[in-house]
Amino acid sequence: MRACVDGLVAISRTVADLARTEAFYRDGFGFRRLGPVEGIPAAMLEALGLPEASGGRLRMGLGRQSIEFLAFDVPGQRYPVGAGANDPWFQHAAIVVSDMDRAFARVEALGPVPISRGGPQVLPPSSGGVTAWKFRDPDGHPLELIAFPEGGAGRWTRALGLFAGLDHSAIAVTDIEASLAFFRDGLGLRLTARGLNAGPEQATLDGLPDPVVDVIALSPSGVATPHVELLHYRTPPAPAAPLPLTARDRATSRLCFGIDDLPALLARLAEARPEHAVLRSGDGHMAGLTGPDGHGILLMARRDTDGGAVGPA
Repeated sequence: MRACVDGLVAISRTVADLARTEAFYRDGFGFRRLGPVEGIPAAMLEALGLPEASGGRLRMGLGRQSIEFLAFDVPGQRYPVGAGANDPWFQHAAIVVSDMDRAFARVEALGPVPISRGGPQVLPPSSGGVTAWKFRDPDGHPLELIAFPEGGAGRWTRALGLFAGLDHSAIAVTDIEASLAFFRDGLGLRLTARGLNAGPEQATLDGLPDPVVDVIALSPSGVATPHVELLHYRTPPAPAAPLPLTARDRATSRLCFGIDDLPALLARLAEARPEHAVLRSGDGHMAGLTGPDGHGILLMARRDTDGGAVGPA
């Protein structure tokens, strides 16, 4: 059996202030801290290409999924002002809610910057029939509240609480085939759904004029939640090339994948995708690389994910 990632164990984001971030995610959605704030591990810094850097790491959980935040002692660039949902560095985290009206009122009270025009939007059945609303956290990172129609997402039917957990992380991509070759053929994610979203509801949700967007769901071989979604905007196309960013910069996020046989996966990537440079930690337990549009990827040996993953939904 070929080596492939078997779970998205965390979504990682760079922020300016860990205390502010913790308060926002705790008070807005009920995230809980997973252990104390700690220094960014040396292996992670090496995999991010910043071996001499330092900073703090905050891990938080919601339901049975987790997210982590890195704040560097020497910070990088701010999140670009005026960025749109079709920019190539866009990456949102989708939070499942059981009651959209209550969830929207609670989060709106915190005064986040909206991406969607107006409140939550009910998408047509052709786009999944979900109710969704997009906005930004204090550093500019996109978030989405999502409520599934009854019977629309079996994995969440027994989830508890107003804010149930993280369903997926969606990234904007400019080339579907290149992205599929990387995430499906390279990392071993399974293509589990594919659709084309358009119409006035999608325009209001995305804050874009007349969007037509391919939505492709890719799931790890083991734990299915959270999964990855590729967002390819046919119109309007990405207005700019990917930014030259490092992990210090607040526009950066990372998909943190767990894998049982990291050396085997890295060997296959080196043979099949030599254009994707890989940074390995000195202990061999972690590796960092970027996808075709510059989205950050961290590959972690499963023995090192115990503190970050909190199990499947």
